[in-house]
Amino acid sequence: MTWLVAGVLLWSAAHLFPAFLPTARRQLIDHLGNNRYRGLFALVIVGALVLMIFGWRSAAFRPVYAPPLYGSVIVLVLMYLSFLLFAAADAPGNIKRFIRHPMLTGAAVWSLTHLLANGDSRSIVLFGGIGIWALVEMVAINRRDGAWQRPAPVAASKDAMTAAGSALLFVVVLFLHEYVFGVSALTAL
Repeated sequence: MTWLVAGVLLWSAAHLFPAFLPTARRQLIDHLGNNRYRGLFALVIVGALVLMIFGWRSAAFRPVYAPPLYGSVIVLVLMYLSFLLFAAADAPGNIKRFIRHPMLTGAAVWSLTHLLANGDSRSIVLFGGIGIWALVEMVAINRRDGAWQRPAPVAASKDAMTAAGSALLFVVVLFLHEYVFGVSALTAL
């Protein structure tokens, strides 16, 4: 479990650094250069992911609570919503007119959904940790950036393309989940 905790903490620290310490970030960019900074950031994130993957696989499965949505179709709906929100963060569309942080909101939905479908200790550490990070990150960014400037509306066709692309990726991940993560995501079907 130590590796899993370390991975979640490293992920959170790396992402929270720019929001909580923007001056230190700027100094680091000035010292390293933008490309080296981005490379270092990517290396730290990959390291965090590796720690989380190995930590998850090495941690013993210890039930803590009965997951209320295990095997429920609601899980699939919420997971698709998280995929849609992830995609909306970088796609032109109207979701950003209603949700300031679609990617972080998607991470929070992803986290909550996994906690509702899994009741073991390693799930609490991984999904709970990522969910807490996403919520703290939203607050920190809001504090740093101030008032939200809502984007202008765009054609609904942009939202339809984002929804379709999200659905396609969701179906692929749904079917590959067992092979990549070792757990079937098709229990609700």
